[in-house]
Amino acid sequence: MAIESKFSPRAQEDLQLVSAALEGDNNAYANLMSRYKDSIYFMVLKMVHNRDDADDLTMEAFGKAFKNLAKYSPEYAFSTWLFKIATNNCIDYIRKKRISTLSIDKSNEQDDGSKIPINISSDGPNPEQSIIKEQRKKVARALVEELNPKYKILIELRYFKESSYEEIGTELNLPLGTVKAQLFRAKELLSNAIKKTKDRI
Repeated sequence: MAIESKFSPRAQEDLQLVSAALEGDNNAYANLMSRYKDSIYFMVLKMVHNRDDADDLTMEAFGKAFKNLAKYSPEYAFSTWLFKIATNNCIDYIRKKRISTLSIDKSNEQDDGSKIPINISSDGPNPEQSIIKEQRKKVARALVEELNPKYKILIELRYFKESSYEEIGTELNLPLGTVKAQLFRAKELLSNAIKKTKDRI
């Protein structure tokens, strides 16, 4: 990837990291994430006003960026491209959240002025859904067991033991950026495995 002279030294370093990442260098992914994770997180937090959502959306933004890294063009700085992805991801999330939100106080007013209350069905799973959910959990657990050990332990710590990124980094003696980058890769591998076995779940 050609280095643009119009870019700042930091932006030129980003381009070098992007090139390395595209060649399969996992450390390059971790370095890119380490450079921008805090600034992306605080930008997202200002939009969604919820720390858990901001953390998830930050990881989603990096996931989308890394997945489409080959489509990135150095016409713009990597940071500009990344922030645009994060912003659009937040806008989509906020829009979907608004669409799915319905006040139970509202009712439908008819032509004669009368009102018909809106019946809100329970969000809880019915017995059949519960059985399906348990079957999916078992299949997912089996697929996790088939992952490379370094990815398996990350999935187990994050999603079965519900450890924070910081706790995982401490337990595995890994930098935070590496934890997030490898966890993203682990989730991607697991997702692909689940798609291949979708008929079973």
